[in-house]
Amino acid sequence: MSTGLIIALIVIAAVVILAVALTLRARRTRSGPDLRQRFGPEYDHTVARHDGDTKAAERELAERLERHGNLRERPLEPAEREQYEARWAAAQERFVDSPREAVAEADRLLADLAGARGFPNGGQYEEQLAALSVHHAGHVDGYRRVHRAARAHPDGTRDGAPGTGLGTEEMREAMVQARALFDDLISDSRGDHGRHRAGSDVERHTTRRGHMPSVLHGRRTKEG
Repeated sequence: MSTGLIIALIVIAAVVILAVALTLRARRTRSGPDLRQRFGPEYDHTVARHDGDTKAAERELAERLERHGNLRERPLEPAEREQYEARWAAAQERFVDSPREAVAEADRLLADLAGARGFPNGGQYEEQLAALSVHHAGHVDGYRRVHRAARAHPDGTRDGAPGTGLGTEEMREAMVQARALFDDLISDSRGDHGRHRAGSDVERHTTRRGHMPSVLHGRRTKEG
């Protein structure tokens, strides 16, 4: 057997071994325990949404990981970051007099910020939410809650369907949770990676960069 043929066989064997190793690794990252660890509270939320069907929930989470796992978040320029921080501060202040307008602005702001960081744009809410859940699983539910609050109407309908109107306290909680995701996205844009691990403390995020208005800690607003 010639030397060239031996080298070719070694290369082919190495490629096959690498392919098998990558396949096994991908399967491990899509298994139940690994998905639970990666997605944290989002894992439980997805299982609940599938009425306790763990297999169906894990298939969905594995599909999200397949579609968005390789996404690389784009850093923000300092001027961009300052603009987003100013918009959030304004939304917080607006909550005092107009909670509904404040949650609507928070919803738009998170969509815009996520899009700027390289996630699917805000016009694809479900896809954007799915991508965020892969990279910011610990706080993505804040976006979900503020989006629902923004689309809930004072007459008690949601997206045109009958429902229960949101009170000020529910909107306040949505804003607090949304702030946690906002801080994650802003912090990571500075290169401060790892802040989006599942299970992080929400309150740490709501106070780390200046205090939330006191109304968001329980005081009543002019709108009930």
